[in-house]
Amino acid sequence: MRWWHDISLSAVVAGLVTVLVGFTSSAVIVFQAAQALAATPAQTASWMWALGLAMGLTCIGLSLRYRVPVVTAWSTPGAALLVTSVSGISLPEAVGAFMLCGALIVLVGVTGWFERAMQRVPMSLASAMLAGVLLKFGLGAFQALGTQLALGLSMLAAYLLLRRWQPRYAILGVLLAGIICSGLQGQLHLGGMQLALAQPVWVSPSLSWSAVASVALPLFMVTMASQNIPGVTVLHANGFRPPISPIISWTGLTTIVLAPFGAFAINLAAITAAICMGKDAHEAPEKRYVAAVAAGVFYLLIGIFGATVAALFAALPAALIMIVAGLALLNIIGNGLALAMRDDLHREAAMVTFLVTASGLTVFGIGSAFWGLLAGGVAALVLRKKA
Repeated sequence: MRWWHDISLSAVVAGLVTVLVGFTSSAVIVFQAAQALAATPAQTASWMWALGLAMGLTCIGLSLRYRVPVVTAWSTPGAALLVTSVSGISLPEAVGAFMLCGALIVLVGVTGWFERAMQRVPMSLASAMLAGVLLKFGLGAFQALGTQLALGLSMLAAYLLLRRWQPRYAILGVLLAGIICSGLQGQLHLGGMQLALAQPVWVSPSLSWSAVASVALPLFMVTMASQNIPGVTVLHANGFRPPISPIISWTGLTTIVLAPFGAFAINLAAITAAICMGKDAHEAPEKRYVAAVAAGVFYLLIGIFGATVAALFAALPAALIMIVAGLALLNIIGNGLALAMRDDLHREAAMVTFLVTASGLTVFGIGSAFWGLLAGGVAALVLRKKA
């Protein structure tokens, strides 16, 4: 069957929400990273062009190739690392470090090291980590009620009513209800927006030992530990088992090719990917890849109209984004917890994984998803020996 026969409105909406959540939640960090490297406004716009192109092409290409929802993203912890660790490093040196990071990602992909390691993670721990990563988004949806009660109640009402009668279009209804309510309250700030195309700007790479030590190696480690491990875990926790090694290799290769234009690190998405993998995207799991393809199309649009799209997303109230994200992930959080607690043998270890991940613990610049899996794995080993 041709892929266009699998297109559905719910899948397109899931792709849109994926991009909406991914972009608005971390784009500001990317802008800060570019500023830390003294990038000009034109170079900063080029970063958005390169990142949008990289994510768009990999989402579309890999999802169509493997018929599973493969969602990629820029490395958010990597961008945060750049904000704090590039003092004394020039933009050309940073670009060289980005390319080296991409080469290391390709290396662990083509050798199969990463995929073999991920096959040893128990499903209960993977599901617990997924639920822990997403918990803050579920909580955020209801915390937003404290500051935007009318907005939150209208969106929650739309969600419950549509989940009862038209569940596939629940998130679309939530988004529309939020936009209408925000407009009626005068919270949409669309004035002054201009349609403008982003222009790619080439920066010739160079490399120094300081850039290798301060940028390339830390960027590689946090991208693999904080992004690719959760990304693979989300795929597995939702029942998708594509070949991981070539997917990881393609993200690294894309980073190498587009790094001179500002694509500092491309990896598997985790939180946003989960939006494309639930029933809200499509009732049939084998057709949910279309949501990732739609996300890729929207990412391409962000790349082409980078500055305009950034202004459009900035015009939406922060509470609206939080509520849409939380409600879109509600079922996925519940499924993750159900799978995590189902296995009696690993239940306590899964709880350790869930709580450490949900805590937001960050050590050595590596996020809580990695430490949650590590803590849960240690707990599983110790408790198994005791039994």
